[in-house]
Amino acid sequence: MDQPAAAPIMAAPAAADPYAETRNHMVDSQVRPNKVTDARIIQAMRRLPRERFVPPNLAGVAYIDDDLPLGDGRALMEPMVIARLLQLARIRPGERALVVGAGTGYGAALMAACGAVVTALEQDARLLGIARLALRDAAPAVRIVEGPLAAGLADGAPWDVIMIEGAVQEIPPAISAQVRTDGGRLVTVLARTSGAGQGVLAEARPGADGRTAMRPQAEFDCATPLLPPLLAAAGFSF
Repeated sequence: MDQPAAAPIMAAPAAADPYAETRNHMVDSQVRPNKVTDARIIQAMRRLPRERFVPPNLAGVAYIDDDLPLGDGRALMEPMVIARLLQLARIRPGERALVVGAGTGYGAALMAACGAVVTALEQDARLLGIARLALRDAAPAVRIVEGPLAAGLADGAPWDVIMIEGAVQEIPPAISAQVRTDGGRLVTVLARTSGAGQGVLAEARPGADGRTAMRPQAEFDCATPLLPPLLAAAGFSF
């Protein structure tokens, strides 16, 4: 099936971009071989300057096949994991999307490139500083909000798509309640420890009692660090 056209991303000309070859190598060796077929995501990852979404001292390793530690237990997800989560979300142009734990803004920028109207929620002031600079140049349409992650963002709910950018042990009920009940989706990584986990897609479906419930479905195995601000925000179990 043809994918919708990707939203334009501002990027430096290839001749002036020292990371262009590295970026293409990341896509061709890490992303495409791992069942990522959405052309919008592939195109965005070839163009988005991932090195600008990390502290300057990590720019040289921004494209490695691993999570990048950002300090205080936070990390930038490895390229394959963030790409597969976005693909699970099945974003349609114009949908309203919330990224919880947006960190430095890379996932939000990718989501915007798929055509979503994106709000990035983050509570860490240091990471927000990086995100504001990176998104200003790479994805200026992304709305940035500072606030506690466990509460989600009621201002704007219900959301068509929510992505929790990091692993959680359980999905906080305040966040799952903000997904649109008619066709809304939530994607994240569920993990009992900071080791192995599973990328999941949760959709609102009727439960046995007739009430709407978010039912996560495991889609692929992966490992990514737990998101510290959500460790105590227990909701439903997987």
